[in-house]
Formats: sequence, structure tokens, C-alpha cells
Amino acid sequence: MAKCEICGKGVTFGISVSHSHRRTNRTFKPNVQKVKALVDGTPCRVNVCTRCLRSGKVQRAQ
Repeated sequence: MAKCEICGKGVTFGISVSHSHRRTNRTFKPNVQKVKALVDGTPCRVNVCTRCLRSGKVQRAQ
């Protein structure tokens, strides 16, 4: 699974609990986008989560 290259956010695990209280494992996947961003002044394709995009930690390339 993809991981954010800025903050390191990746897949986390938890437990899904049904109505009858049966417990099974589940995954929480981050919203990771592959965007063209400026890295050291050159445009590169990087995997970035949407929170880093929205907060302005990444400058997108045109």
C-alpha cells in the first residue's frame, strides 16, 4: 500500500465489530494521491496524503 512521503502516514489496523459482536480485523487506508510536486526545485511524482496537500506542506508543480 502507498505511504505519504511527507508525513509517513500509512495503513493502520483495527477491529471491525458486527451487530452480533463478532470481531474481525480490518484496515484503515489513508487517502494517498500520486501528484506532481516540486522537490528541491524539480518536479517529481510523489505519493502524498490529502491532509498534506490541503495544509500546504506540498507545492504542486504546473
